[in-house]
Amino acid sequence: MKTITIKDIAKLCGVGVSTVSRAMNDHPDINPETKQRIMEVIRETNYIPNNSARNLKRTDSKTIAVLVKGLDNPLFGRMIRVIEEEIGKKKYSMVIHQVDSFEDEVAAALELEREKRLRGIIFLGGFYSESSENLSQLKAPVVLVTSAKPQFERNNTYSAVSVDDVKESYKMVDYLCRQGYRDIAIITATMHDESVGKLRLLGYYKALQENNIKVNEKLVKYMEESEDYSMACGYQLMTELLESGEKMSAVFAISDSLAIGACRAVYDKGLRVPEDIAVAGYDGIDIASYYTPSLTTIKQPMEAIAKEATRILFNVIRNKSMPSHKFFEGELVVRESTGKKRKNSAD
Repeated sequence: MKTITIKDIAKLCGVGVSTVSRAMNDHPDINPETKQRIMEVIRETNYIPNNSARNLKRTDSKTIAVLVKGLDNPLFGRMIRVIEEEIGKKKYSMVIHQVDSFEDEVAAALELEREKRLRGIIFLGGFYSESSENLSQLKAPVVLVTSAKPQFERNNTYSAVSVDDVKESYKMVDYLCRQGYRDIAIITATMHDESVGKLRLLGYYKALQENNIKVNEKLVKYMEESEDYSMACGYQLMTELLESGEKMSAVFAISDSLAIGACRAVYDKGLRVPEDIAVAGYDGIDIASYYTPSLTTIKQPMEAIAKEATRILFNVIRNKSMPSHKFFEGELVVRESTGKKRKNSAD
């Protein structure tokens, strides 16, 4: 890829090099519209000024950026600690950057690359709809962690580490079916989600189909665009399911936080978990084992995923390997919230 120079910027904007320089240095002697056009072109081309480039060359930066969508997600806290420990062992430093729910992850990473000389980037969580072409704009090696993208597409643009969300979701719903539950609802991501929500929903559909259970679309509860994987969201969506009047014997929430909120909604309607409605989650966060009733869940091997992500990243940084993709096995942890085996859903 050709390196963009200040002369290229000037040519694209139809101005002189000195005008571009004044725009970048916020000089008052420049037309505001011209300045705006220049700054837009600079952002679009990801241009790094020469003085910045020289500064980067003088500094042997050893920095890894971790971009997190959902920093308050309890799943990520332990993973970030492990990643930080592994990075520290290599004598590198870590920068954590929180990405807003619908912010462009790649744009945020490119901005960090302009500010710091990143040696590697880890994307933790999020809704990855970015194309490989967009990811290839990043000069530093990339590892996607607990995202859906590697399950749709594999190439050498990036590395990826996760569980197989379709397989693990299937495992949970198949377990509920074998326990005798038939009218199984799901609390899932937005209808247009292309990430883990879509994959876990596919696993739900597959398990019902293979257990000869017809899907009731009225039991598929989607988040709104403004909602997130929180207990409050789980409470709201479960309340709506209960008030719909649809018959259900169990609900699978695609995260533990959603599931815990769903449990509370069941209790607030005067019902019991699991006697009236069984509830299952996904992730294996710590609070799931301490909540009453303790939560049946798919436990992701968070520490192992975090260690593998950093191991792969440093192998790529040191040119010891090409980008790679790895899936980990989740664990079905059966607890109190799904109860004992039923003869049928009417029990």
